Amino acid sequence: MTTVLLHCDDETAAATGLAEAAGLEARGVARHHFPDEELRLTLPFHEAHSFPETLVVYRSLDRPNDKLVELLLIARYARQQGVRHLVLVAPYLAYMRQDIAFHPGEVVSQPLIGHFLAELFDAVITVDPHLHRIDRLDQAIPLKHAIALSGAPRLAELIAEKRDNPLLVGPDAESRQWVQSAAAVTGFSFGVCHKTRNGDHDVEITLPELDVAGRQVVLMDDVASTGHTVARAAEALLGAGATSVDVALTHALFAGNAMDVIEAAGVGEVWSTDCIAHASNAIAMAPVLARALDQVMTELS
Repeated sequence: MTTVLLHCDDETAAATGLAEAAGLEARGVARHHFPDEELRLTLPFHEAHSFPETLVVYRSLDRPNDKLVELLLIARYARQQGVRHLVLVAPYLAYMRQDIAFHPGEVVSQPLIGHFLAELFDAVITVDPHLHRIDRLDQAIPLKHAIALSGAPRLAELIAEKRDNPLLVGPDAESRQWVQSAAAVTGFSFGVCHKTRNGDHDVEITLPELDVAGRQVVLMDDVASTGHTVARAAEALLGAGATSVDVALTHALFAGNAMDVIEAAGVGEVWSTDCIAHASNAIAMAPVLARALDQVMTELS
C-alpha cells in the first residue's frame, strides 16, 4: 500500500518530523490566495495514477477557518482521483470547546465540525482535544478510528528534567486530567485551582488548599489562548509564596499579546509541544503520533 504524507509549508518541520518517524514520504501542498481571499491549492501529484492509495494529511487546526476549507478541497479532490484511504493528523483540533449552547440560538460547533471531518476522512488522529462533557473523541467525530493522544506524559518527562520536585498545578477544573496524568508519570504532588470566568479576558482564580510557599510550581493545561487564566493563576501562586512559576501545555495557541500577559504575571519559562508551531515548543510529538499512525494504517490496510 503506497502512502504519502501531505502538508502545507507553514508546518513543514513538524510534518516532516512525523514522516521520518513513521517512515513515510512527505510532500508539500502549494497554496495561493487570490485577492478576494479564495484559495488555489496544487497537490504534488500531476496525474491521477500518481496519487497514493493512502494519503495522510497533516494539518493542525489552530486559526482553523481557512484550514477547514483546505481540508475540504484536498479530501474531496483526492477521493475523485482514486485515493482509497484518507487519514487526518490534526495535532490541535479546533471547535471542540463549544460543546453546549450557553445562550439561545448559539451554534454548538463540536458535533458539527466532528461530523464534517468524519465525512472527509477515514481516520482522525489528534492530541489533547478539549473534550469537557464527553469521554471519547468518537462521540464528537463518529469514526471507528478517532484517536485522541495526550501530550501530558511527554511534558511530564520534560518537567522532571527541568525542575527538582516541583508542585504541579492546574489553573482550572478542566485541567485536572492533564495535571493528574503528569503527576502519575512523575510522582510529583499536584493540585487544581478553581476558576470563575467573567469574560474572555476577565477571570478570577482561587488556589487549591496546598502549601505553595517556597515551592517551584509548574502550571499545566491543554491549551492557552489569551493567557489570562495562566497569568491570574501565576500571580496568585507567586503571591502565596511560590519561588517560581513555569508553564507547561500541549497547545500554544497564544492569541494576540498572550505571551506578554503571561510574562508580565511573573511566569518564568513556557514549555509547549509542537502541536502548534510556536517559539515555546520544547517537545516533539512525532514519536507518539507515528505510533498511532502506524496502528491506524495497519488496521485500514
